[in-house]
Amino acid sequence: SSSSSSSSCPSSLKTSIAGIVLETCVYNASGPRTGSAAALAKITASQSGAVLAKSATVESQTGNPLPRVWHSPDGEASMNSEGLPNSGIDYYLDPATFQEAMGDHPNKPYMISVSGKTLDDNIQMIQKAIHCKHVSIIEQPVSGKTLDDNIQMIQKAIHCKHVSIIELNLACPNIIGKPIIAYDFDQMKSVLQKISNIKNLPKIGVKLPPYFDGPHFKQAANVLNQFKHTIGYVASINTIGNALAIDSLAETPTISSKGGFAGLSGRPVKYTALANVRQMRLLLDESIDVVAAGGVHTGTDVFEFILCGAAAVQVGTCHWKEGAGCFNRICEELKLIMEQKGYTTIDQFKGQLKEWSKEGAAKSRAAKKALQQQQQQQAANKEKESEQIRAGPELANVINAILMVVIAILLADKYGVVDVL
Repeated sequence: SSSSSSSSCPSSLKTSIAGIVLETCVYNASGPRTGSAAALAKITASQSGAVLAKSATVESQTGNPLPRVWHSPDGEASMNSEGLPNSGIDYYLDPATFQEAMGDHPNKPYMISVSGKTLDDNIQMIQKAIHCKHVSIIEQPVSGKTLDDNIQMIQKAIHCKHVSIIELNLACPNIIGKPIIAYDFDQMKSVLQKISNIKNLPKIGVKLPPYFDGPHFKQAANVLNQFKHTIGYVASINTIGNALAIDSLAETPTISSKGGFAGLSGRPVKYTALANVRQMRLLLDESIDVVAAGGVHTGTDVFEFILCGAAAVQVGTCHWKEGAGCFNRICEELKLIMEQKGYTTIDQFKGQLKEWSKEGAAKSRAAKKALQQQQQQQAANKEKESEQIRAGPELANVINAILMVVIAILLADKYGVVDVL
């Protein structure tokens, strides 16, 4: 619990996921602004705790036709159907790419995401990446057309040494005619079983789609817990699938491919993401960490996710819109919240969400009222300063007029023009 006053010790945002230490608990999600070494270098230079590259396929590809992204007019929601445009796995494993991306920060975790067209492809890529000494984590979205294709990519990735984590994305369709892997629990178990049999495989991460029904949370957690010796963390949530935005003037979808259906992200998904993170933290074995993603834009958002049990938090849409500067801003906002509450480490409040109570609600109302009064006072002070600024020229004119009168009287008295008495 927090102390009554802020500690003199600076707040630390250090955390770890599956044994990998991150200096800050906030880092980028794989997606826009992660496809090139130049883009990754901007993340490296920020306070982001790690650098996660764009999801890679065996060969480079351009993705779906434009337009494939959409932002709501108020900037709150986003949708995308990108089709995994990327430079290919060899580019992201190339030492030259690593050098350009990481620069003077070679010890910051560098994460690779592989998303093969088949499970064989993913296994091949993971086997290749495991032997790359400069790769800290492989984020491995299994989104291939067949299980065999994904296995091939994982086998390729394993050839890179000292990879600490492979993130397996179970939030994408894998077999034509089958649902998203993590929505088909038999298929989910089968995929995890095949992945867990890979030789020299380190602990992996698993990317999950959002769940909406109570029994589904439990079924997913039951499967994941069976592989607790393979899974180091779960990342929750991926975009909310099958969203649709309409251009009412053109009477068409706003996105050109797949009939306009796309993944929803941004602020509106935060509340679904919070619920998923909380449910997973309550249901999963304590050895499996939870990484949050979905609608993160502020330090308060990160604080809430950690309170629900997240060990780290990914930022996607906000990074997309704001650029790498968002990581510094969010980290500083989180530090300020921690200082105000008297926390010096995230472990002090991680997973410590309290039950609702009348006392807590009253405390919240009082704090909000005090903040409102403070804001009103600040607004009043600002208005007063503005009035003084506006009144400044008029007051100066009055003073100048008085001075002129005094000077005129003194001059008149000196030269005897008038009798001042």
